[in-house]
Amino acid sequence: MIALLLLAAAADAPAKRCGWITNPTPGNWWITDRASEWLLGAQGGYQAPGLDTLPDLTERDWVRTNGSYGYGCACLMMQVDRRSKRVTRVLSAQQRPLKACRADRRLAKP
Repeated sequence: MIALLLLAAAADAPAKRCGWITNPTPGNWWITDRASEWLLGAQGGYQAPGLDTLPDLTERDWVRTNGSYGYGCACLMMQVDRRSKRVTRVLSAQQRPLKACRADRRLAKP
């Protein structure tokens, strides 16, 4: 029982994850790091607590693919549900230069 509690606590522990952050259309957000793709928000549905605190990522180092929507490179301190691949809370975010994600061969291209 104690081992299960420790595993559950570890799954919910805040972690820094860096990778491609994507916002292709209004309300749709995810971040893809070396481990997986993590859902931040779905239009008309789930929105991770703290998502509204993201800095404006479109000012620099942002690739526009649909008007002002697109993708960039960022590190997020966040909690996740590993089973559902859903971000359960965004604690902080820091944008990175595009070249940081482009140089990481372990990241899938956006």
